[in-house]
Amino acid sequence: MRGLSLSKNTLMTKLKKPEIMCPIRDFASLQACKDYADAVYFGVNDFSMRANADAIKLSDLKRFVTKCHKYNIKAYLTVNTMLYNDDMKKVEQIIKKAKENKVDAIIVWDIAAIEIAKKQKMKFFISTQANVSNTTTTKFYQKLGACRIVLARELTFKQIKKIIKDSKIEIEVFVHGAMCVGVSGRCVLSSYLYSKSANCGTCSQPCRKEWMLMDEKGEKITSRGKYFLSAKDICLIEQIPQLIKAGVASFKIEGRKRDPHYIATTARCYKEAVESFFNNDFTKTKVKVWKKDLDSVYNRGYSTGFYFGTPGKEGISYDKADNVSTVKKELAGVVLHYYPKLKVGLVKLNHKGIKIGDKVVIEGSTTFLEQKITSIEMDNKQLTKAKKTLEVGIKFNARVRPKDKIFLLK
Repeated sequence: MRGLSLSKNTLMTKLKKPEIMCPIRDFASLQACKDYADAVYFGVNDFSMRANADAIKLSDLKRFVTKCHKYNIKAYLTVNTMLYNDDMKKVEQIIKKAKENKVDAIIVWDIAAIEIAKKQKMKFFISTQANVSNTTTTKFYQKLGACRIVLARELTFKQIKKIIKDSKIEIEVFVHGAMCVGVSGRCVLSSYLYSKSANCGTCSQPCRKEWMLMDEKGEKITSRGKYFLSAKDICLIEQIPQLIKAGVASFKIEGRKRDPHYIATTARCYKEAVESFFNNDFTKTKVKVWKKDLDSVYNRGYSTGFYFGTPGKEGISYDKADNVSTVKKELAGVVLHYYPKLKVGLVKLNHKGIKIGDKVVIEGSTTFLEQKITSIEMDNKQLTKAKKTLEVGIKFNARVRPKDKIFLLK
């Protein structure tokens, strides 16, 4: 027993703690994960796979990166869409700005973007859009100067482990979030139906729509359900020890279109899972708690994706293509004014009433705060509850701002 303990301790000291990388939509998203993330990835409107979600502009880059570094978080900028001849000047401008503003790395896959990065002497990672799924390809990109490879999401654990063993480059994998029904983002369905390219960051997600099978006579064919193409989200919280032992350098959470509450919860759960492994107290009981917490934020149902092999019908959310979380966010009202000395905000309850003890989330372009309602006041009187349409004073645990929205968690 003593020998086993020593051997395990020796193994733990040799293992490197993986990075927790979170998706960022805006400054509020950064605020949400600042206590858990080791790194964040984000876009600046153009040439990002979530172009319609990114609220950070090129003019915000210096302020955003400075804030990341203040929190001791690395900032990775995505430039990972398809690129055309007309895009080259803008891409070069973005990568040059990334270098000037001390972005830690850019995430790319197009050879043109790689060449520009090399010219600017900018550190770069290879995006999952490259669909890297073998060691020969990892070595190819390493020769080009890449520092890290984000593996394809269509790999099994056995394949991931083999690639890490045979490669001499950092490997990053997705551990949580949406799965694409196409190969990574390389799907043309959105382009055909809506003239919005998934490969250029503007996917309209037709795979999440209600589809119908019909025969040549136009008659509906009986099926298991309505949603044939809507893949469940991936969740590998239970497999964290295996991935750490395999040598994965970075655990990536998907979700740049999701809200700060989702980002905060997923970041915390995966950070706690990693810390628990290295503290030697990763247990099934803890996994159960993390899964419950992950169930409470936006998700389309969970599967382990390709981790144990090609998924079958259990990997598709047939009955519902949208959010199936156990906790719903309901808009209650909006902040009209904040009094910093009192730490009180004047709130207009134009959507829902509130009461003492309610759990709420306050979100804005730069605000993220989760708390329970402990004090409600109107006309210098303390209330236990307040009805819809009222303007009331609410005590907040941190600064809120005019136009911030208040959501009830139910």
